[in-house]
Amino acid sequence: MTEQCRACRAGLEHCHGALIHHPYRRDECTEPDCFVTDVAHALHLDCDAVGCTCDVAVAVSAHRVG
Repeated sequence: MTEQCRACRAGLEHCHGALIHHPYRRDECTEPDCFVTDVAHALHLDCDAVGCTCDVAVAVSAHRVG
């Protein structure tokens, strides 16, 4: 048994972090030095799953305008 992940062993471009998807902002990775494309992430999360409230703030602002 090895401690490397399959993608590491295969030499594939990938990231061990999670890609966080924001509805109105650019996606961000949990790894600070990440340089791979969005599809190279095995874990994708909606921002509200990590406690982000950016979609709530936009909804409140839109409600105030209307």
